[in-house]
Amino acid sequence: MKALSRILPVACLVAGLTFSGALAQQSAQPSPAAIASARELLTLKHATAMYANAVPGMVERTKTTLLQSNLNYQKDLNEVSVIVAKSLAGREKEIGDGMAKIYASEFTEQELKDLVTFYKSPLGQKLIAQEPKAIEASMGYMNKWAQQFSEVVNGAFRAEMRKRGKEI
Repeated sequence: MKALSRILPVACLVAGLTFSGALAQQSAQPSPAAIASARELLTLKHATAMYANAVPGMVERTKTTLLQSNLNYQKDLNEVSVIVAKSLAGREKEIGDGMAKIYASEFTEQELKDLVTFYKSPLGQKLIAQEPKAIEASMGYMNKWAQQFSEVVNGAFRAEMRKRGKEI
């Protein structure tokens, strides 16, 4: 009974904290101002380039998939793809809206404003311009390193296997 009297208050405290945390997450919707700042940040970072062709790309992929099993309808599917693409044009905006809400949930309104200020600064503009080149060069370096390092690992495996009297 003594052990239960010590555990019960702790269990209640944990349950209460868990429940209040869940309520806080549900009620912590980003403010319209935070979402607006997130949109501005994403615009500055040219995020729309990531999804600008989402609708036409999805229409084309769907058409290609349907053509694989409906070759007789190639002419019709080509014509329908134009109609579908026109009717769904602009839906990629939903991606931008979703991204803005995600950013507004991950950063405070003030942090978003600070990020916007940074990306508008000369250094922020340089980062926007140069970062893709730096990432591409970094990826090239990592690939070259991985290729060279794989040879080192392969050599280490072969050496250890030789110690066991096994050539591979």
